[in-house]
Amino acid sequence: MRPIKNLRWYIGALLFLSTVINYIDRQTLSVLAPYIKTEYQWTNSDFALLIIAFRIAYSFGQTGAGRFLDRVGTRKGLSLGVAFYSIAAMLTSLATGLRSFAFFRFLLGAGEAANWPGATKAVSEWFPKRESGWAVALFDSGSSVGGAIAPFLVLWVYHTFGSWRPAFIVTGLLGFGWLILFRWLYRKPEEHPRLSAEEREYILTERADSVSLDESRQGVESPRLSYRTLLRLPQTWGYILGKTLTDPVWFFITDWFAIFLTSKGHRLEESLMAFWVPFLAADVGNFAGGGFSSLLFNRGWSVGAARKLVVVISGIGMTLLIPTVFTDSYFWLVACFAMSTLAYAAFSTMVLNLPADIYPTGSVASVSGMGGTGAGIGTILATYAIGTVADRYSFEPILIVASLVPLLALVAVVTLVRNNEATRQGIVNPI
Repeated sequence: MRPIKNLRWYIGALLFLSTVINYIDRQTLSVLAPYIKTEYQWTNSDFALLIIAFRIAYSFGQTGAGRFLDRVGTRKGLSLGVAFYSIAAMLTSLATGLRSFAFFRFLLGAGEAANWPGATKAVSEWFPKRESGWAVALFDSGSSVGGAIAPFLVLWVYHTFGSWRPAFIVTGLLGFGWLILFRWLYRKPEEHPRLSAEEREYILTERADSVSLDESRQGVESPRLSYRTLLRLPQTWGYILGKTLTDPVWFFITDWFAIFLTSKGHRLEESLMAFWVPFLAADVGNFAGGGFSSLLFNRGWSVGAARKLVVVISGIGMTLLIPTVFTDSYFWLVACFAMSTLAYAAFSTMVLNLPADIYPTGSVASVSGMGGTGAGIGTILATYAIGTVADRYSFEPILIVASLVPLLALVAVVTLVRNNEATRQGIVNPI
């Protein structure tokens, strides 16, 4: 079969589309929240329970999904995950109250748990270290693109049909279109019939993996480290804490931004631009972080130094949520959220790179899943606190905490992600 030039970037585009659809499906409820809350007379605490139901399945599911992906492979694992959560999204149209909504959100979270471990594993299989920053930025930017598309698509369906139920069916169908493309195109680079010999050589020689090129050609599998080994490594805890202490900031924005805007006196239909701009800024942050770290790497910086410089700058940038406490101005609210989400996205891109940078490919999804579980637990606790504090007080204490906690994540990544005895023994890759 005729080779496809630069096939790895077509794979990257598939991962990007998967993340876009993933976020459209999960954002459907957040966009419709003001209407559904009114229909069922829910409080913010009630709505928080729906988010928590999703997060419980999503959080604990990522560890299981990561190990499952390392066992069965990216192609089968991602296919099953996307099919499952697309069905769950469509079933949400049948919800009749808080309990049924919570049940369907739990199913959606269980299916979506495979996306980030699967995409991270695919990057470790398909991209050399010098390009992995760009590749992670590409697929991770799908979250902000999906978040930006969701309000336009979902509200259009809502106003077209006069009901929120068709919106869940329309968004759920997107995943099945993606599955057709993915099943047709995705294979491991070692066995892909449309990959040129030159590109295969480049990928297998330059990617971050403990398996040599000759071993890859002979079918030798990348080692799958035990959880006991992984949890004894400070690099693992640096990654987990980096995710745990920053992801709640992003999910606060994606889950609560529409409600926050209405609390500031801005109508949702008049605030679509405000809802959209932070997601666009996050897109810029993904590529700014990934591109800058790749530039430093190509100029002779070590992978670890390049990643950490972006982490430091971005961690400080996330404190820009604090000024929103002191203004109701449409312009300044949008500007501060945009700058903070840009910083978050750059930070996230660096942290998401770490499993592919450090661990053998056979363990990348497992480590990514553990980080996702840690982030999910942090987000569950944060979501419960947000619902309670927003009902009893306001969003102001939430915004201050959301600005300061990422500084702890910065410290964890800088101090724990380092070369050590495990690096010298060849258990993990140097950084």
